[in-house]
Amino acid sequence: MRRIILSCGLNEESKWGMPVYTFNGKNVVMIAAFKDNCVVSFFKGSILADTDKLLVKPGENSEVTRLIRFTDVRKINDIEISLRNYIFEAVEIEKSGIKPSVKKVSEYKIPDEFAVHLKKNTLLKKAFESLTPGRQKAYLIHFSGAKQSATRESRILKCIPDILNGKGWNER
Repeated sequence: MRRIILSCGLNEESKWGMPVYTFNGKNVVMIAAFKDNCVVSFFKGSILADTDKLLVKPGENSEVTRLIRFTDVRKINDIEISLRNYIFEAVEIEKSGIKPSVKKVSEYKIPDEFAVHLKKNTLLKKAFESLTPGRQKAYLIHFSGAKQSATRESRILKCIPDILNGKGWNER
């Protein structure tokens, strides 16, 4: 995998403990290894044409990143030409400066339980608004994912200290 990616003219760096391949300092693709598979992750994968239908979302709430999962080295060899084409397309996207479209924080529903806390606690409101949009979205998705009000309230109460400390959800 590394040989293929490097042959496409990208620079190799280490970020988040993983090999990340960049073009003019911009992240293009990353390799990640897991217990039973590895992935090639495209940072702006949602813009790729995906002509060979190889890309999948890493999670249901992923907006931009797309990846190709490998459980067998033979698959890498089988799709090497397609993989190179995807990488070259990703580089062209970087060159063009195209930005993927993402939902704004304002497009996410603030659960009623959290809205009450934000209204009562101006420090919490200010801390939440100072988080990056991605961190705000992660909290809203986490809170909204609970079906029962009591569960949403419990999640909110557990997260308030992290929000006040400027941390994102799951950054403990």
